[in-house]
Amino acid sequence: MKLSISGLGCKGLIFVVCFLFLCLCFSGNSYAVHPLISDDTGTTGTGKFSLEMNAEYANDNGDSETQLAATLSAGIRENIDLVASMPYLFTRINEGNETLKEDGLSDITVEVKWRFYEKEGFSFAIKPGIILPTGEEKKGLGDGKAAYSLHFLTTKELDPASLDLDLGYIKNRRELRDIWHYTLAAEYAVSKPLTLVANIGGETNPDRESSVHPLFLLGGMIYKVNEKFSIDSGLKTGLNKAEADYTVLAGIILDF
Repeated sequence: MKLSISGLGCKGLIFVVCFLFLCLCFSGNSYAVHPLISDDTGTTGTGKFSLEMNAEYANDNGDSETQLAATLSAGIRENIDLVASMPYLFTRINEGNETLKEDGLSDITVEVKWRFYEKEGFSFAIKPGIILPTGEEKKGLGDGKAAYSLHFLTTKELDPASLDLDLGYIKNRRELRDIWHYTLAAEYAVSKPLTLVANIGGETNPDRESSVHPLFLLGGMIYKVNEKFSIDSGLKTGLNKAEADYTVLAGIILDF
């Protein structure tokens, strides 16, 4: 389902206000992932926090979806993070002469990232998680049932570049296919504040009726304004009809 940001509505404005309030309340060493789809093995560090806030607008043949999301990472140990993500969706779907609009909280995700190996520029991590059914299924804002996930992450440092491999599995409800996720990302530090990023990958289409699985290509940048504040942006394009035609991504990261 897709949506237009112009139709925020009252609930949307309330969410934006809460979103900005989080900025003021939580502002750590962070390992920025956005705008990448792939995660890396980086953690925030013991007693440190990272708050990532991002917006994504996807357009698929005239239908659109806008997502606002806040992700808070807390360093439990130097190599272990607790991560919670809260997304809010606005969707807009054209059906003949009628336009259907919905907005609301989507499914919240809670994960634990554990980097269990690190040596000579190579590191490995696992990230189990649970997806809570907080979004309204009838409105297309959530799946209506809890799902479970497990990601295996690998990062290779090649100063000034790095590579990230993200292989994941999501246990879905019976009506939907289980999802296999596979993405590869590259990061290149052009200068101290500026890093260029690229990402390619895909995952299983949860629709059992479809034999086409979404594939994407993404390019973007991360700019570190100072030690505690970064901004990022990116453009993702679909490589087949199962993926949205294009997605525009932007975000900020606050470390504290």
